[in-house]
Amino acid sequence: MPLSPAAGALLVPLALLPIGPPGAQGSPTDAPAGAAAAGAPPGPGAGRVVDTRFDRADGFVPARAITHAPDLVPYGSQVRVTVGRAAGRTSVTVRLAGVSGAHEFPAHVHTGRCSADPASSGPHYQQVAGADAADNEVRMTVRTDPDGVGTATATVPWEFRPDEAHSLVLHAGTPAGPRAAADRAACVDVDF
Repeated sequence: MPLSPAAGALLVPLALLPIGPPGAQGSPTDAPAGAAAAGAPPGPGAGRVVDTRFDRADGFVPARAITHAPDLVPYGSQVRVTVGRAAGRTSVTVRLAGVSGAHEFPAHVHTGRCSADPASSGPHYQQVAGADAADNEVRMTVRTDPDGVGTATATVPWEFRPDEAHSLVLHAGTPAGPRAAADRAACVDVDF
C-alpha cells in the first residue's frame, strides 16, 4: 500500500534528525568527565558531566533538567554540571547560561530525582545525616553576570555514598521576585 503525501511529509523531518551517540552534534550529554571523544573510559579521578538545557517537567520527552521558575531559569537555558573525584575528595562545578542575569542561585546536591513536583528532589544530601558542619553538604552559590552566565564550584573532603545523591537543585536565591529565596527554581538529574 503506497504512503499518502501527508505520511511522506512526516518522514522528511524525521530523516533530518541527528543520529549518533549521546552528546553528538550538540545534544544533551551525560558522559564521564575526561572521556575521549571516541568513547574511551575515564581515567583515574574522572567523574561525570551532565550538559543539557532546562525544559518543562511535563514534556513529551522526559527532561534531564527541569525549571520550576521559568522567569528565573527560562526553558532552553543551559546547565553543565561536572563532578570530579580524586583522593577521597569530590568537586562539583555548575555552569549556567541564559538564566536570570545579576542573580544569586544557591545550589545544593539533593537526594531525590527531579520531577514536576519540586519537593520530589528530596532534602539536601548530607555525608553525615543531621550534622551541621559546612563541609557536610555540597553548598555553593552561582552568581550570574548581567547576561545570565555564571559558574560556581564546591569541593568536599569525601565521596558520595552510592545511590544516595541524585540531583542538583538551584534555589530561587536573590532577587527572587514573588518567591522565597529557598524555593526550588530548577533541578538537574545527576547520578553522583
